[in-house]
Amino acid sequence: MTTTAELVEQERRLQFSRFTNEDAWRLGCLLAELAGERGLPITVDIRRGEQQLFHYALPGTCADNDAWIERKIRVVRRYGASSYLVGQRFREKGSSFEEKSRLCPDRYAAHGGAFPVVVTDVGLVGTVAVSGLAQVDDHKLVVEALERFLEG
Repeated sequence: MTTTAELVEQERRLQFSRFTNEDAWRLGCLLAELAGERGLPITVDIRRGEQQLFHYALPGTCADNDAWIERKIRVVRRYGASSYLVGQRFREKGSSFEEKSRLCPDRYAAHGGAFPVVVTDVGLVGTVAVSGLAQVDDHKLVVEALERFLEG
């Protein structure tokens, strides 16, 4: 299992110098390509602010994946951290997000798969999210894609 310190380090490392519509398109295509090559049934969603810049549902997904994405994104926006990190912080305190956050679980999900899009010296500008796998796998896929995208 990934520790809170490792998750915090991922967020520190995986920041953009800028984030354009073209960046969203290229990152979304990379995620869709990785999932397609691996036969993963995921939905991909990328936003800047409130604007959805990329959305794609691979075969095997359904409208529930869209609902999960919405709930995970709300967590990122509220806490300014990945949905997996937020959930991990609650788990490390011996409880769960659902028990202790006092937020409606129909609207918020601290499950892996939504990651903050942070522009260095600007802050949180958007989100990249996937849904369809186990939460740790959703999170790992987003991190892998961000690492590849930011290296290139």
